[in-house]
Amino acid sequence: EVRLVESGGGLAQPGGSLRLSCAASGFTFDDYHIGWFRQAPGKERELVAGITNGDSTNYADSVKGRFTISRDNAKNTVYLQMNSLKPEDTAVYYCNARYVLMTIVGPAPRDYWGQGTQVTVSS
Repeated sequence: EVRLVESGGGLAQPGGSLRLSCAASGFTFDDYHIGWFRQAPGKERELVAGITNGDSTNYADSVKGRFTISRDNAKNTVYLQMNSLKPEDTAVYYCNARYVLMTIVGPAPRDYWGQGTQVTVSS
């Protein structure tokens, strides 16, 4: 059974920090790309940070220099360190695991999603 379980969300003040964790099980974690997404009420889900199976990283412009994504394959866990938090960071944060199967008709992604963890930044 595939499971992705997020934790570490909560309430922070502007300028504060939070560390999110995503614990994975039920699949070959090392082979998957991992992403952190977030979704605020009334808005579309957006990619915040991603890390490939080769440990390459990318970030949304809005979080560059403030957030850091990392993975510990021995623990099947992904982290998102969030510093210098802003009110606009308030959202539900989701962990995503993706494997892209290359076929003759093009890439065919397989996605697993966690249930999300709430992050609220407010004074």
